[in-house]
Amino acid sequence: MRVVIQRVKSSQVTVNGEIVGQIGRGLNLLVGIAPTDTEAELDWMARKCLELRLFPDGENGDRWEKSVREIEGELLVVSQFTLYGDCRKGRRPSFSNSASGQQAEDLYKQFVSKLRSSGLRVETGKFGAMMQVSIENDGPVTLLLEREAS
Repeated sequence: MRVVIQRVKSSQVTVNGEIVGQIGRGLNLLVGIAPTDTEAELDWMARKCLELRLFPDGENGDRWEKSVREIEGELLVVSQFTLYGDCRKGRRPSFSNSASGQQAEDLYKQFVSKLRSSGLRVETGKFGAMMQVSIENDGPVTLLLEREAS
């Protein structure tokens, strides 16, 4: 499982000109699912996304002391199979390392459910749709999280 995690001031997803998900301060998560991913990877990734200290503590200025959970931030979760694109050969990426559509959608929905169980506001894009994602990156802070099936 791969997640590009971005600290944002705001973010939104549009499909066919309609906003389908929108958040204020929090995290934008671009999520890629591998065919070997299981609930163990989902659990680890949800916990990591909710607990990583990516937000400054007002008292310590720029020092990252608080998680999205601690600031009661919001999450926008967008499926992103292209995170498993392999560009090493040729001029066209291969996506053979991405989970199949149905498997990826099922695991993506489980991941979103795990995040929602935190009590934070969680918005999503539309799985499988052509989406436009607008991100007001805060910092900018962008990290790549990866967890392979054990």
